[in-house]
Amino acid sequence: MAEAPGGTFTVADLIAEVQRRSHGALAAVPQGATGVSISGTAALDAAGPGDLAFLSNPRYRAMAAQSGAGAIVLSDPDCAALFPEGRVQGALIVCDAPYAWYAFAAQVLAPPETLVPGCAASAAVEPDARIDPAARIDAHVVVGAGAVIEAGAWIGPGCVLGPGVRIGAQSRLYGGVQVYAGCRIGRRTIIHSGAVIGADGFGFAPLRGTWVKIPQTGIVCIGDDVEIGANTTIDRGSAGDTVVEDGVKIDNQVQIGHNCRIGAHTAIAGCVGIAGSAIIGRNCQIGGAAMIHGHLQIVDGTVVGAGTLVSRSLREPDFYTGVFPMMRNRDWERNAALLRHLVELRDRIRRLEARYQSNPANAPGSGDHDEKTS
Repeated sequence: MAEAPGGTFTVADLIAEVQRRSHGALAAVPQGATGVSISGTAALDAAGPGDLAFLSNPRYRAMAAQSGAGAIVLSDPDCAALFPEGRVQGALIVCDAPYAWYAFAAQVLAPPETLVPGCAASAAVEPDARIDPAARIDAHVVVGAGAVIEAGAWIGPGCVLGPGVRIGAQSRLYGGVQVYAGCRIGRRTIIHSGAVIGADGFGFAPLRGTWVKIPQTGIVCIGDDVEIGANTTIDRGSAGDTVVEDGVKIDNQVQIGHNCRIGAHTAIAGCVGIAGSAIIGRNCQIGGAAMIHGHLQIVDGTVVGAGTLVSRSLREPDFYTGVFPMMRNRDWERNAALLRHLVELRDRIRRLEARYQSNPANAPGSGDHDEKTS
């Protein structure tokens, strides 16, 4: 594959590179000028002749039709609807999963910063810590006794790695990440600034109006290819370990309590709170600000909507939500007023049912007065 200076690719070269990176899983069919040069990415309404854009939501079809992008990634139905005779200017890249194809292409067009191995003079590294020569340790990093940092790992400025911490090959910790003693981070994992891995879980036993701290003696084990957002906190186990399996993606400001287990390739959006000992399956999706009680299980493949409170185990995969759709405030107030009387309405229905069962002649509509007027 040929790459022009400055990171510019032809559409044909970009297709070949995405095919290689996706191991053939994202085949694409080009239409139009495959020789057009692409050097960056942009939204449909802002893209220019050198940009790649994508269409994955039909509501943006009109925007795609007017886009000035040099190339647009889209599905076959969208292509047929918008460009039945092809595109006048620029190229089209037609595939089954345009968003995923665009993700791979964006990685090609915006590669990560090249790692330059070395250890900053201001880093504080314990003598028995083991740092691979191919790793990078930035300024003011603290590396505790017995810690291990593998080849290609990059520890950003101001990170603190406690005793016995292990950082896998090619992982990157951005500035200010804290990893407490004994915790393990897998390979190719990314942890963003301000995240805290392995702080004590919220473990306290009540005693006559006071609280007795329970030592948190477990660790946090994070798998390979995980990404953890800024200011997210994952607590160490109280006895066993807190486990985040391979491929999990966690957004910013998420709280994961002690002894939780997050299954492989689950995605958790921002501001989610997961209480201790919850077990979340593989390939789940947890919407932003969802709250999950402790000591429950969520089965593989479950989707939890934004803002949903999960207070019991979910044992069948489905899309669960517990939030009223947005409505005008005056409508919400009327509905809320009805909700306050649901228990009374339930009790009235039960009394009416009991009357009917004891004497069907008393049923509403049978000639007798209903409960309200009797």
